[in-house]
Amino acid sequence: MRRRCPWCRTSDLQSDYHDREWGVPVHDDRTWFEFLVLEGAQAGLSWDTVLKKRENYRRAFAGFDPARVARFGSRRRAALMKDPGIVRNRLKIESAIGNARAFLAVQREFGSFDRYIWRFVGGKPIRNRWRTMKQVPAATPESGAMSKDMKKRGMRFVGSTICYAFMQATGMVNDHLVTCFRYHQV
Repeated sequence: MRRRCPWCRTSDLQSDYHDREWGVPVHDDRTWFEFLVLEGAQAGLSWDTVLKKRENYRRAFAGFDPARVARFGSRRRAALMKDPGIVRNRLKIESAIGNARAFLAVQREFGSFDRYIWRFVGGKPIRNRWRTMKQVPAATPESGAMSKDMKKRGMRFVGSTICYAFMQATGMVNDHLVTCFRYHQV
């Protein structure tokens, strides 16, 4: 049996996500936007809840196309508030739409969101060597700097803790425990 990080042992969905995606470096802007939306939706909820709704989010948020999401008007917002397949929180829905606009502005300024976001870790993943989950921080100076800059650019639901989870999910940091089979793979 493979040894995994303890957090993913609660469901097959989480184990599959852990084994295939979590901690793998991202370089695709649409994937960046997907994680920005999903991490914001997760605030105050379990990641399992969001994973169960991920396909519904993909449908509801135009395949995570930030240009399309940025154009969502009041009719689309109202429909999202009635959609049981996503987290129906007005602030989270509004932030996803506003974040799409800010995301596009970042792409214009830096050429890609990828080029912008990797600056916070010097262009390559931080490789941690945690042995227990208690050692894994909730936030770091890098996630704090990211949060501050994203907020300055008008993004919401991007506090330091959310940004650190964003960094973990997208491979900006390798927070697989050293005992996890994925540690050396990513």
